[in-house]
Amino acid sequence: MTLTALTALTRRSGVADAAGPSAPADAPQDHIRRPAGSGSVRSTRDADALAVASFVLGLVGLLVMNILLGPAAVVMAVIALARSTARRGRALLGLALGIADLVILAFLVTGNGAVAWNFGG
Repeated sequence: MTLTALTALTRRSGVADAAGPSAPADAPQDHIRRPAGSGSVRSTRDADALAVASFVLGLVGLLVMNILLGPAAVVMAVIALARSTARRGRALLGLALGIADLVILAFLVTGNGAVAWNFGG
């Protein structure tokens, strides 16, 4: 591809070139600027995924493996809240469910003396 074709592609994609919009098409380009905030998009998406994962792990942890899933849900929720997720409610629910998992675990250990559900008599 020629430099003119690359410049036209760059302008169509919405990314401003380093020389500016009024520069000639054959002007040398040292670097191409990226849109502002492109790094924060991934961080927000990762935080949203952590919020959803903490909610799911906390919910599943109420039924099975609360010794592992409870603390994992709490940690993921705290990290998602620290990264200022857009799904703040989901992260708070994950945090509450993770804490509930640990409370259920404490009741099971003190009641049965074992870390297991017991449906039988």
